Amino acid sequence: MSPQTRVSENADALAEAVAEALIARLAQIQAAGRVPTVGLTGGTIASLVHRKVASSLNSFDVEWDEVDFWWGDERYVDSSSDDRNAKQARRDLLDHVDVDPSRVHEMPASDSGLTLTDAADAYAATMREQGAGAFDVLMLGLGPDGHIASLFPGSPQLDASDAIAVAVPDSPKPPPERVTLTFDAMSRTHAVWFLVSGAEKAEAVARSLSDTDLHTSPAVGVSGDEETIWWLDRAAASAT
Repeated sequence: MSPQTRVSENADALAEAVAEALIARLAQIQAAGRVPTVGLTGGTIASLVHRKVASSLNSFDVEWDEVDFWWGDERYVDSSSDDRNAKQARRDLLDHVDVDPSRVHEMPASDSGLTLTDAADAYAATMREQGAGAFDVLMLGLGPDGHIASLFPGSPQLDASDAIAVAVPDSPKPPPERVTLTFDAMSRTHAVWFLVSGAEKAEAVARSLSDTDLHTSPAVGVSGDEETIWWLDRAAASAT
């Protein structure tokens, strides 16, 4: 399915649009009698989206204790580190709504006692045992280099097969150790939403929308079976 682009005037308007769409989608899924499954991402624009969701009056339309939360990737740092995507999501969203702790599935932290590879295997096992088989919405950021989650251009993890999550021992962006979902796992998704803000990412956006090689533009390796939407601000869309 061809990707859609939705352009907002600035980052704040972008976050507002995504927050409204996410709340509406979750409420719609719950009205149909299902528990929504959401894949969260990290980064500046994701934090802004999370804060918008938490502060929206419409957030009361969602039964937050009946939503499953997962992550597309995580920095393999101490559980108390501000670098963790999960800590950011808790600070900006999850601590402000009535979630069920058993439905919040964080990736292991470095103080878990697991090796990096074991941490990836453990998250894969959790997804096999407790996952719904597909995300309803998977949100992903995009780096200026074109990376998504912790799948970086030219990295061996791009070619991972028969795996749900893999270790990234040498990320070119610090911190170097990470766990990421694979293309196989991320493509089991009804809706993929790329959230991108800023002129520094405009070239990567344009390349991702026109390229066909996932080794140079990893975003082309992920699409939803119902929709793929690029949520952009005007600066990020300036090269398209």
